[in-house]
Amino acid sequence: MNNEMKCPVDHGSKSQHSIGAMSNNQWWPDQLNLDILHKNDKKSNPHDDGINYREEFKTIDYEGLKKDLHNLMTDSQDWWPADYGHYGPFFIRMTWHAAGTYRTSDGRGGGGTGAQRFAPLNSWPDNGNLDKARRLLWPIKKKYGKKISWADLLILTGNVAIESMGGKTFGFGGGRPDIWGPEKDIFWGKENEWLANNRYTGDRELDMPLAAVQMGLIYVNPQGPDENPDPLLSARDIRETFGRMAMNDYETVALTAGGHTFGKAHGAASEDHKGSEPEGSEIEEMGFGWTSDFKSGYGRDTITSGIEGPWTANPTKWDNGYFETLYKYEWELKKSPAGAHQWHPINQLAEDMAPDPEDPSKKVHTIMTTADMAMRMDPEYDKISRHFLENPDELSDAFARAWYKLLHRDMGPKNRYLGPEVPKEELIWQDPVPKGNQDYDINDVKSKIRQSGLSIQEMVETAWASASTYRHTDMRGGANGSRIRLSPQKDWEVNKPEQLNKVLSILETIANKSSVSVADIIVLAGNVGIEMASGKEVPFHPGRGDASQEQTDEHSFSVLEPFSDGFRNYHKKSFNINAEKMLLDKAHLLGLTAPEMTVLVGGLRSLAIGNNNIGNFTDDQNKISNDFFINLLDMNIKWQPTGRNSYIGKSRSNGEDVRSASRADLVFGSNSQLRAIAEVYAEDDSNEKFINDFINAWNKVMNADRHDK
Repeated sequence: MNNEMKCPVDHGSKSQHSIGAMSNNQWWPDQLNLDILHKNDKKSNPHDDGINYREEFKTIDYEGLKKDLHNLMTDSQDWWPADYGHYGPFFIRMTWHAAGTYRTSDGRGGGGTGAQRFAPLNSWPDNGNLDKARRLLWPIKKKYGKKISWADLLILTGNVAIESMGGKTFGFGGGRPDIWGPEKDIFWGKENEWLANNRYTGDRELDMPLAAVQMGLIYVNPQGPDENPDPLLSARDIRETFGRMAMNDYETVALTAGGHTFGKAHGAASEDHKGSEPEGSEIEEMGFGWTSDFKSGYGRDTITSGIEGPWTANPTKWDNGYFETLYKYEWELKKSPAGAHQWHPINQLAEDMAPDPEDPSKKVHTIMTTADMAMRMDPEYDKISRHFLENPDELSDAFARAWYKLLHRDMGPKNRYLGPEVPKEELIWQDPVPKGNQDYDINDVKSKIRQSGLSIQEMVETAWASASTYRHTDMRGGANGSRIRLSPQKDWEVNKPEQLNKVLSILETIANKSSVSVADIIVLAGNVGIEMASGKEVPFHPGRGDASQEQTDEHSFSVLEPFSDGFRNYHKKSFNINAEKMLLDKAHLLGLTAPEMTVLVGGLRSLAIGNNNIGNFTDDQNKISNDFFINLLDMNIKWQPTGRNSYIGKSRSNGEDVRSASRADLVFGSNSQLRAIAEVYAEDDSNEKFINDFINAWNKVMNADRHDK
């Protein structure tokens, strides 16, 4: 008999999985995960509702903070001593890995949330031992408290690290609020073990929206693809992954060289000596992971990537040593003490060797990874690398600019940046938008719109098409800038180019005569359409500006094209992912809650916004009503599939076809959580509530990008 006393209340202390019971998503793996629309629940945030982080940041002793960070760089701690007596390279890696998860496809990842503190990022193999870096920062975070977020601190520290070693930085913008739990909405890959690779099809085509080659890596495997030490194959991976993180070849080479100018890789012994990652470590480890039993476990005995050695002769000094070493020697493939592929210079001179990380009197050979060798072996990278070799000042500027982009790519427009080190220069990747006019007669413009001859559907659909490009993951897109009139957006199939051209020509004429931006009048026209259909006033906030084609990076904006927009019942083609899941993702990118998603779909359907009248369950398409929900939940209708994403609703009494729908329609009746919300809006006394909620949700989308307010 087990004499251990059992806790009578352990039902809440363990997950269903840990006690052997199946969770809902295990029983039904295709179930919609609506939790991603509830992730901003304030119950997880320990700060008071009245705390505004951005306002707190404005009051910080910024110079004092930077001084403390500078001092930290050389304040080596016995429990995790600094290589070469300087933590700078260690913190650069921390910052890089915080920001480097960003991906252009959906704007997710990046350093804007402080997510590196939580699983899975805190336990990724590529983030090995960065738990120590964050603990080294804790005394500073503790000192400045709510005036500096972990998100800002993780990014700023890398900047200070570069400056402390003589490197140039381009600037820093603060204002990143912290999250308080894992970002469960981010799909990091379908693999179920670390460093597995099940994300390619065809000729090494990387699955969307992923931007790393293996589960648990930031970019590429430094040993080469799947540990194949082929520099040319590595170059292909690098170009793909860095491109998906918004970097071109020039920026990629600058970042690689600049980052590897500092510090060393750690592979003192076999990885068998490493303990569990932070999330899997024992409670007494207090959140530490990868505890090593090899000799001291730190310093020259550290095991992280498995690769061992510094890249340059001066690992804590900014110089051109990376390229000078890369091109001065021929290289041979070797194995590290941990068994990892790495490249060693042939017959390296003592003057080009680096100091031992603990004893500066000792010299060690420098190394290159397979990814580093790609900078020389790939023809395009080689041209850029040789140029930087001959122009070190240009490398310094290129690295500073690319580093700045890496750290701020997910911050949104420049007016969100805070602090004294925000550069004045405006960069095209920041999606600049000129300030718009606010001083005009709104009612007069609305009157002209009503008299324009445009239909309710044309006005509402154009406004939705413009504003719904916004994604809160990286604050890109939206109505501000009116880029819907520019390439590439004006030609997107989802925007019905012929109809769009007609609507814009009319609205632009009114805008020019009224000294109103096109961005404002597009939204205002959408509001007019809703007012005509509801009889209620829709809030409007003027001041949007119009971007030019020269201020628009077409390639960068192409990733915002919606290949599926369930709100408009649009699907460009058949996808492996069901339409309702793509709708859910779209709602999340817009920052919507489940009720807001539901009411917007219902309202747009009632106005026949969409394609081929699918999902339009009303007799009056010029009136906002709850008809969609009433008819969707009508038990007199039986639904039958006619294709993967098409359904016919038949009358149970006579068998006649009465409705057509997509999966993005039927999910509001089939999913138990969404049906519960739909039932609220279908009730006889809910039409007024429905209209009010629709207007509130509409207004939220129309103003989601108003960071200028």
